[in-house]
Amino acid sequence: MRKKLYFMHPVNTYGTELELELLGTIRRYFNGWTVENPNQKKHQEGYENFKRETGNGMKYFTEMVLPECGMGVYLAFRDGTIPAGVAKEAEYFLDRGRPLWEIIPGFDPVPRREIPADKVLSVQDTRARIRDGEGNTLPY
Repeated sequence: MRKKLYFMHPVNTYGTELELELLGTIRRYFNGWTVENPNQKKHQEGYENFKRETGNGMKYFTEMVLPECGMGVYLAFRDGTIPAGVAKEAEYFLDRGRPLWEIIPGFDPVPRREIPADKVLSVQDTRARIRDGEGNTLPY
């Protein structure tokens, strides 16, 4: 069985050239690891099912997906702030003593031992960075 890592990134990077570029960097840097990308239909469906059944879609990731991953790689926003969901997933890895890395566009991943609390956005602030008032996706 191959080792699996989880790639945490803001949803406004899903399906973009940046996402493809970062996935390529992650695969090259962590050769031998399988990348689990939340930008897949199965994960969108899993999130929606958990949200409907438990009232909390994030539980899908923390209970079903992340336990199978030996490390995490996250992408913050360009200003260094971290989306609420990404921070929650990153803390999952740190709390269990699993490696956590930050990826910055154009650079190799950097190991992280903590998530700075002053950089974590609220759910509302995260949503405002991802979508406008009409629900349109904002650029990363």
